[in-house]
Amino acid sequence: MGGLGWSELLIILVIFLLLFGANKIPQLARGLGKGIGEFKKGVREGDEIAGDVSTPAPSPAPPPASPPAANPPAPKP
Repeated sequence: MGGLGWSELLIILVIFLLLFGANKIPQLARGLGKGIGEFKKGVREGDEIAGDVSTPAPSPAPPPASPPAANPPAPKP
């Protein structure tokens, strides 16, 4: 149960040539190449977006702590 041999590939190529014609095959290959390129570009952009979401933005630093205010003495009743 190996891969395709030379004879099988040749038969597939002949059938492909008969179905689409010699002039149409370069157009199909060009379109396939563009489609693969667009797919890879989309995957890269998706990874960049996912990378941006997975790394949280740094939160702003909390304000510096102020020294405790002196409590005025409580009035005596």
